[in-house]
Amino acid sequence: MLAIAALVTFVLTTVLSMAGVGAAFVLIPVFLALGVELHSAMATALLLNAIAMSIASFTFIRKGLVEWRMVVPMLLIAVIASPIGVHVGGVLERKLLLWLFVAFLLFACSMMLFYRPKPRIMGDSMKNGLLLGLPVGAAAGFVGGLLGVGGGNIIVPALVAAGLEPKRASASASFVVIFASLAGFLAHVQIAELGTALLGATALATTAGAGLGAWLATEKLRADQLKRIIALVLLAVAIKTAWGLL
Repeated sequence: MLAIAALVTFVLTTVLSMAGVGAAFVLIPVFLALGVELHSAMATALLLNAIAMSIASFTFIRKGLVEWRMVVPMLLIAVIASPIGVHVGGVLERKLLLWLFVAFLLFACSMMLFYRPKPRIMGDSMKNGLLLGLPVGAAAGFVGGLLGVGGGNIIVPALVAAGLEPKRASASASFVVIFASLAGFLAHVQIAELGTALLGATALATTAGAGLGAWLATEKLRADQLKRIIALVLLAVAIKTAWGLL
């Protein structure tokens, strides 16, 4: 079981680190299929998410791809908006919300494939960072809290649609996902029993996969190739979410 978990973790982390969204949303059902208890699977996957995005972010930061003037306000407003989303999610019908999320993912996927926005350069203006970071962070935090999903699936397509170069969008989103994943991990670990062997094997696979994914994204992939990868990730999340609703 450990070998299968490690191999799957390596492959998924490599692909999803390129997109800057983290692999927790697909690792959780994989761990469940391997017989891991639900909260343990969630806690393990979210911790691996934080590890992967930390490693990927190190490469992205070293390459100067993270837009700090946008990321900082995005992160702060996402932290504020997330509990609001959690509260609203407790009132509204969850199945309807998830179908709306599927519709958003399909729309974002089509935007990635067919929309050609005017390239946007953040520059040194704090105003530009706030104008883009605040609304995207608010949406990511709110929807993430509302549906219990990672904000990267929302941040990346929104930034690309706004004209940010795909590599910079993925790099900037990956930094925000670190903290979103850690928050989820701390919530689940209080009631979960982490398997040392599973965590050790998958953490090593995550480290290798995240390093490889970040290297591929920064050194080997063109912007149009990365956009197609992000679109495929969004489509996969949409299919997985819809399948769970049927």
